[in-house]
Amino acid sequence: MLNKYARAFFTRVLTPFAALLIRLGISPDVVTVLGTAGVVAGALVFYPLGEFFWGTVVITLFVFSDLVDGNMARQLGRSSRWGAFLDSTLDRVADAAIFGGLALWYAGRGDDLLLCAVTIFCLASGQVVSYTKARGESIGLPVNVNGLIERAERLVISLVACGFSGLHKFGVPWIENLLPIALWIVAIGSAVTLGQRVVTVRRESAEADAVGGESA
Repeated sequence: MLNKYARAFFTRVLTPFAALLIRLGISPDVVTVLGTAGVVAGALVFYPLGEFFWGTVVITLFVFSDLVDGNMARQLGRSSRWGAFLDSTLDRVADAAIFGGLALWYAGRGDDLLLCAVTIFCLASGQVVSYTKARGESIGLPVNVNGLIERAERLVISLVACGFSGLHKFGVPWIENLLPIALWIVAIGSAVTLGQRVVTVRRESAEADAVGGESA
């Protein structure tokens, strides 16, 4: 849901920047790799230290590469299976780094094993939610469902909560409680989304099998 509207808005905003990169001779694949590297560095350097505000600033700057590289490919007329594969694969790497960095914080200086477990669940469930759609599509099903919390929602909820929680170090009271609340929301929402996709794939596969049986 959020993914559709957010992408449309930011695509328009980032189109001039994408055109500039093209004029500089930079390829979409380079932007994809550098963007992922920036997200990974921001998450694994800042988050384990509890520097949620600055870590989120760095990550947010690089997250937009996910829109820029696709915009560049369209402007160049070079949309390809390889580009789509690389982008999707590195998205998973970036997501893992974000939640992995938070898990390291809670396992270490954050000293909260329950929230560490919740964060690891967010990491794992996010990967599985993405896999269910990819696997369903690979066996010829449309997987036509809008999940409660998909990748865009996971990122927005988590990063906004992280950024605001980091304001605790600037003297804002109680705001650090936003992050645990956000992680629980993402964990529960991801579990619901996983259930939605599994039910959808089961229904679509049953319908496809029934049509195949009638054709035979």
